[in-house]
Amino acid sequence: MAKSHRETWLLFTVLSRSRLSFFLDLLVKVKQVLKGNVLQCYKKRLEFYFGLTLLELLIVVAIIATLASIAIPNYTNALYKSEISLAIGDINFLENEIMLYRMDYGKLPDSLDDIGRGNFLDPWGRPYRYLNFDNVKGKGKMRKDRFLVPLNSDYDLYSVGKDGKTATPLNAKISYDDVVRANDGGFIGLGKDY
Repeated sequence: MAKSHRETWLLFTVLSRSRLSFFLDLLVKVKQVLKGNVLQCYKKRLEFYFGLTLLELLIVVAIIATLASIAIPNYTNALYKSEISLAIGDINFLENEIMLYRMDYGKLPDSLDDIGRGNFLDPWGRPYRYLNFDNVKGKGKMRKDRFLVPLNSDYDLYSVGKDGKTATPLNAKISYDDVVRANDGGFIGLGKDY
């Protein structure tokens, strides 16, 4: 394994001066490794990399804060959209259950308890609202569009949304986040999108 001095000299002449010091350092390290002094070989390098300056730490914290300020709003927006999608799916499900009840009994249920869904909660932990128009006198409690025309002709089914507040007309600001059934089931979505 040992090379002659002539081969070593030939190798040194090929290398440039800047690479020569690197090569000599490498030879010393290889020699120390072969002797079994691995820790001593890398001791200086490890001492150099173990410490972080305050400036480096502040830069890392600033980068993490910047990434968090970008990611958290995107995450909350995606979570809100998934909650809306879940509420739309639930209203579709409840609408199908109501239609099955209508087919079996020839009338609409008086409440969601009649179909066994009285404790069915929306994604925000509140019960879905159901109003059978056969049990209502006048149009006062019916959900209405911006022209104050009832959304449905048979029944209303909706979630009061994230804020838990609602008003009969959809053009009220507190009704914008309500997930509603409209056009007798032709539309299910946010009140502000209707």
